[in-house]
Amino acid sequence: MNYKTKIAVVGCGYWGTNHARTLSELGALSAVSDLNSDSANQAAEKFNVPAKNLDEILADEQIDGIVFALPPHLHAQNAILALEADKHVLIEKPIALNTKDAQSVVDAANASGKVAMTGHILRYHSAFEKMLAMFKAGDLGELQYIHSHRVGLGKFHPKNDALWDIAPHDLSLILAITGEAPNRIHGEGAAALNHLSDFAHLHLGFPSGVKAHVLTSRLNPYRERRLTLVGSKAMMSFDDALPWDQKLALYKHKVWQDDMGWQSEMVEPEYIAVEQSMPLTAELEDFINAIQTGATPKVTIQDGLEVVKILEAGTVQHKH
Repeated sequence: MNYKTKIAVVGCGYWGTNHARTLSELGALSAVSDLNSDSANQAAEKFNVPAKNLDEILADEQIDGIVFALPPHLHAQNAILALEADKHVLIEKPIALNTKDAQSVVDAANASGKVAMTGHILRYHSAFEKMLAMFKAGDLGELQYIHSHRVGLGKFHPKNDALWDIAPHDLSLILAITGEAPNRIHGEGAAALNHLSDFAHLHLGFPSGVKAHVLTSRLNPYRERRLTLVGSKAMMSFDDALPWDQKLALYKHKVWQDDMGWQSEMVEPEYIAVEQSMPLTAELEDFINAIQTGATPKVTIQDGLEVVKILEAGTVQHKH
């Protein structure tokens, strides 16, 4: 790929710095920006690009696109400004904190005709891509159930609860698998430390009859990053907390019905080989390619809107 595209990163926190580093490695980083001038200057020095404010970036005709890695409540308004300034955008998840604002971003993207992506990075994980391909090839049979567990300790955001911070990962994967939006959403949450949910549970029902549940926690003694598909022929799990040779497991358990009722027989998992890759690199390459060629990126801004709709419908309010 010919990297002549110039992209700025707005937001130089932990994840924004990862974007800047990767874009720098791809030869596409042109500027960094942060309201905290120390953060911006550190990133600028580290990656040998200028630190600019957002107005300067929007006015710079040499800059093709912007990655926004800001606190989520700032994403929508800034992304709309960028789209109106004729910039391509990649917005980290969630793209907004309510459906109305997320829809405004989608509308601005449609009006601009520019590339607009959501940063659902796990869609670019080679293990998930393999899982999706095997499911579409019929290796699991008819999909019956999906469940995801994304639990661990930290990070505690002052404005984001466990649902909004963690669940977008799995919701984007579940929507990619089902290919449809849920028509039934029920959420439950528990706040242990303050008024924000530290535990969140989502139950989803889809028009096709598939059901799914998502469990997230940032106050858990062990770490798990597992998405499981249950099909009529086989089951499969993608656990990103495991080593590469165990991340993707196929279970050809036997389940049948006889005179004694339902019976089952467990078998050892078959580990599926997946190519080790860098999902963030793949995501940013997709962004650059879409800018250069006009191709539709794998994860569009519409995907971000669909996830926000589910999060909003499943949010539980706690009293202060």
